[in-house]
Amino acid sequence: MSSNIRNFSIISHIDHGKSTLADRMLELTATIAPREMHEQVLDRMELERERGITIKMAPVRMLWHPHRRLTQNETQKDAEWIQGDDFLYKDLTYKIRGIFFDVRKKLGLGHKEQIYHNALEIEFKKNGLVFESKKNIPILYDGNNIGLYQPDFVVEGKVLIELKALPEISRPQTEQLWSYLKGCEYKVALLVNYGSKDLEIKRIVYDKSRPSSSALSALSALSLRESAGVSNQVEEYVLNLIDTPGHVDFAYEVSRALSAVEGVVLLVDSTQGVEAQTLSVLSVAKNLGLEIIPVVSKIDAPNARVSDIVSEVALLLNCPESSILRASGKTGEGVAHILNTIVEKIPPPKSTGAGVQALIFDFGYSDHRGVIVYARVFGGKIAKGDSLRFCAAQTDFQALEVGWLTPRETPSEVLHEGEIGYIVTGIKKAGIASVGDTLTSVRNPSHALPGYSPPAPVIWASVYPESQDDLVLLRQSLERLRLSDSSLSYEEESSGIMGKGFRCGFLGMLHLEIIIERLRREFALNLVVTMPTTVYRITHTNGKVEDIYSPAHFPDEGTAKRVEELWSKVSVIAPPEYYGAISQLLYDHEAEIGETATLPDGKMQVYADMPLRELMRGFFDKLKSVSSGFASLSYELLGFRDADVVRLDVLVADEIVPAFARIVSRRRVQHESEAIVKKLEELLPRQLFVLKIQAKAMGRIIAARRVSALRKDVTGYLYGGDITRKMKLLEKQKRGKKKMLARGKVDIPHDVFLRVIRDS
Repeated sequence: MSSNIRNFSIISHIDHGKSTLADRMLELTATIAPREMHEQVLDRMELERERGITIKMAPVRMLWHPHRRLTQNETQKDAEWIQGDDFLYKDLTYKIRGIFFDVRKKLGLGHKEQIYHNALEIEFKKNGLVFESKKNIPILYDGNNIGLYQPDFVVEGKVLIELKALPEISRPQTEQLWSYLKGCEYKVALLVNYGSKDLEIKRIVYDKSRPSSSALSALSALSLRESAGVSNQVEEYVLNLIDTPGHVDFAYEVSRALSAVEGVVLLVDSTQGVEAQTLSVLSVAKNLGLEIIPVVSKIDAPNARVSDIVSEVALLLNCPESSILRASGKTGEGVAHILNTIVEKIPPPKSTGAGVQALIFDFGYSDHRGVIVYARVFGGKIAKGDSLRFCAAQTDFQALEVGWLTPRETPSEVLHEGEIGYIVTGIKKAGIASVGDTLTSVRNPSHALPGYSPPAPVIWASVYPESQDDLVLLRQSLERLRLSDSSLSYEEESSGIMGKGFRCGFLGMLHLEIIIERLRREFALNLVVTMPTTVYRITHTNGKVEDIYSPAHFPDEGTAKRVEELWSKVSVIAPPEYYGAISQLLYDHEAEIGETATLPDGKMQVYADMPLRELMRGFFDKLKSVSSGFASLSYELLGFRDADVVRLDVLVADEIVPAFARIVSRRRVQHESEAIVKKLEELLPRQLFVLKIQAKAMGRIIAARRVSALRKDVTGYLYGGDITRKMKLLEKQKRGKKKMLARGKVDIPHDVFLRVIRDS
């Protein structure tokens, strides 16, 4: 029944604890088995776990049973432990887990056990933990001492730690440690494996005073339970969570997720307070009319300002402070209360009253099963074998499989109205499935749902394979990435020097960086990427209007009637003591500062209009630098305005190199010219002739450098005689150098392109 379904998302500024809170929810609802649990479990890409950020939205289905009545044989303490709020030594074990991950980050994988043992000793001391190493523990069997067990560590006299460096942990290691616990006085052990693939931690408990594993299994399954003749039926709620990214570059992912839910959990970090992206995602949620549940997170942090941040959020939402929830994703405190509040406050899905309607909010691809769409069913139901149709593409297919994401794909017989799940289409052709399209029945089609506006690329960059033999692989790789990232756009182009490649559109610099890194890692491609640029609208002298995405196509000085560029409205939130430095930074990036406001916690919020070109010129990194990391940023596009920009070309050996071309502000052309020729002077290898490096703009050479020629000692074999013999040889060498200077060409190494772009 849809009345027992709750669809919600977690939204916040970046690094406010969304993924950690989602981990605790999955643990608390027993969605994931303890042996499979790890940090950032919904962040499936290696890049997400490395950087500690969410890049892709991640849907997951959970089962929750609020306000379960106790049977005669259960105590309140047992019930709380079953719900996950008070498991044994929770604070200590979470602290130890954090140390394990710190060692993993610093040391990496592949070392011997003793290396990790020594590193953990250092970390335990740094964190003030009392521990014993290689302690002898007697093992009892029927009350008799049958031997000694020597764990790697005993921490705080409570938790045993067993270290491994195996390819993976198998069942025998787990059962062996459990049997040791059974025969000694300790109750909790952590089996830690720095394996060949990743860090693996298993928490093993043996405590006769706790409920039995069979009782826990029954509670997890939430069937009817009979105890002492009392029937206790527990109401089951289906919670469909869509975890969202927090970085401003992935705002399109957030907007798609929010269109598929009825409510959101708004997280605000108790150490940071309200930040720029908090206000941005909150505005989207309000515009969609979603129920908002405010939560102050990280309340266990030493520098948490819980009461201050609660007051700030209450003023922001115009609600009483008592309605602001408090939680810690690290320790799990308050998470059960959040789940209960979701059940109480977020409304169940409403019926559209039409036939089959499912909104596609994301999709993936499998080599064997084709396109797999992730959809929210707004009307009717979808079963395996149903004939369905893409409304926009007008393409029919048969549902090969339907199911839920738990978070792995779990097949089911049918997806009912209000549910979120996946549908295997079997389609292996790109361009048919699209985000925002509606699935409907072929037999009884319904009208399409309002979809999403297509994402507008913010920056563009050309991507070329190092070897033209990889062009087909690059095309196929971009098609595959497009299936999992609908905000990526690309079109084929060619360059006289670089060969054939693709002009790609991205939502920001981080989005560009992620896509390029995925192409290199997932498809083993060696790439050359040109300088990223924004779109320019050119009005030619004949009245023709054209959008330019590449500096190579930008008109020469004086040949265009009008040049326009995209502008953005920037919101910066920072402590007031950094206002002066931020104002100077905004001026340096050609911003027009607008109104300022003081937030309830004393921070300043500054609004400014800025060319998008300048926003992408390292503004975010510089903002973090001048504000000591305290400033936060969000922006939205405003439209086109007149631009005072010119094309800067780079000539190497009198030949223009298109990959180095860029569009710069007229007032910065001298600085940019000198910087690029100086960088190339350092990077380009010496040739057999004098190498000229020049920067050209506005019809003239702005800056130039020379790299001296390699010179062979042509007189080295002479050991005497007239000086004219040496002069004759030197003159001959000079004539040869002059001829090479006129005819010579330079082969620029690919790593030079990469380093110039990276440093710029």
